[in-house]
Amino acid sequence: MKKIVILGAGSWATGLARILTDNEHCVTLWGRNRQQIEHFKATNCNIAFMPEQKLVGDVHYTTDLNEALKTADFVVNAVPTQHVREVLSKKPPIPEAAVIVNAAKGLEVGSNLRISEIVKEYYPNHSYAVLSGPSHAEEVVKRMPTTLVAASYQKSVALAVQALFMCSYARIYAHADVKGVELCGALKNVIAISAGICDGLGFGDNTLAALMTRGIVEMKRLGQAMGAQVHTFDGLAGIGDLIVTCMSNHSRNRRCGQLIGRGYNLEAAVAEIGAAVEGVWTIKAAEFLRKAHQVEMPIVEQLYKVLYQSAAPQDAVKLLMDRESKVESEFQPETDVWQ
Repeated sequence: MKKIVILGAGSWATGLARILTDNEHCVTLWGRNRQQIEHFKATNCNIAFMPEQKLVGDVHYTTDLNEALKTADFVVNAVPTQHVREVLSKKPPIPEAAVIVNAAKGLEVGSNLRISEIVKEYYPNHSYAVLSGPSHAEEVVKRMPTTLVAASYQKSVALAVQALFMCSYARIYAHADVKGVELCGALKNVIAISAGICDGLGFGDNTLAALMTRGIVEMKRLGQAMGAQVHTFDGLAGIGDLIVTCMSNHSRNRRCGQLIGRGYNLEAAVAEIGAAVEGVWTIKAAEFLRKAHQVEMPIVEQLYKVLYQSAAPQDAVKLLMDRESKVESEFQPETDVWQ
């Protein structure tokens, strides 16, 4: 049995707690909202997000992070990306031997950093892994079969995190490409907003298939430019997570896009969702990075204009469709495709 502290008390934190308690680990959920934590203590349920799902097992709830961390073997971050620095900058006392596992997805606005890079600023000597893949908390908490990847630069750490989360309904694959997995988890949310906009505009399956296929190409381009392994984007962290985020009604990013496609402005759409919509922030970092690395990402470019420069979604679609014709052979070997 391991002692695990989960930073955050939202829906994904609850889903992860389900896996870990089912695996008979000792789990402590930490949150800053005292009322929410008291609800957890009284009911073992996440009243805000999934009130019908009760956690069972050796599970505890606290607002005292310092106390919770004292004997932690693993510290799992489920705090939304834009708030990670706020939590870590207070330097909570994570034991030196504890492994930090990030389960959030996104890029920090302003610094454009991945979460592993933020963690390294405050805990440079701790082992680190990222847990990512196609995984809606609403399904995990109901014990529906789910697959994820556990990526770390240290093989032993990847395997340890794999073993920690593997269970009858959660199959975990070990992975070495931390950078690629983190970029996949961040960028797929951007494409999912675009998918939602297409749905909101009344487009069909042809459009969605085209958007997802060309979206993964753009994700690969940026990943390759930043030193990630291209094949990572073909796996669970990439195309797998892209599929579930673009197609599921559980996806907040997709639902936000649907509202924008129906005429909502960004502020109203986010307010309607009522929870973190990471792609809204990630698009800012993605737009900066595509320019910095001189990468062609027309979907990202047009979505940024729709969200932050008042471009009409219909005009963005027309601009994408009217671009010059091309050959679809970008990631094939450097040979003439007709030889």
